Order: sequence, then structure tokens, then C-alpha cells
Amino acid sequence: MATVTYVLRRGQPLTEEQKARLAVLKQMSDDDIVYDEDCPELTDEELKEFRPVNPRRKKKVAS
Repeated sequence: MATVTYVLRRGQPLTEEQKARLAVLKQMSDDDIVYDEDCPELTDEELKEFRPVNPRRKKKVAS
């Protein structure tokens, strides 16, 4: 399965194709997502290990 990446620029209107794709995705439910061996669903234990990341925030270093 290929990975598809979209870059949306602020102020740039969506194309009709993009609007159609978003409409299809909006209709999907969680049950429509197919997980396979390459992308297994995460367990609750794995999700608990996640931590928020803010790359813009710089840690202060004492001198």
C-alpha cells in the first residue's frame, strides 16, 4: 500500500477533487479502516507510552 501525502497551504482553496476525497473520508467509520501486518492497531498499553511533543518549545538550560 502506498503512502499519500497532501500539503494544504493556508488561503489556497480546495480543488473539486480534494473536496470529493474529503467527502468520502468523512463518510468512513473506524470499522472501514483495514489494519494489516504492516500497520497493526496499537494496544492501550502502547498508546499509554506516547508523550506530546512540541518542537517549537525550547528547553531552558541553566548556565
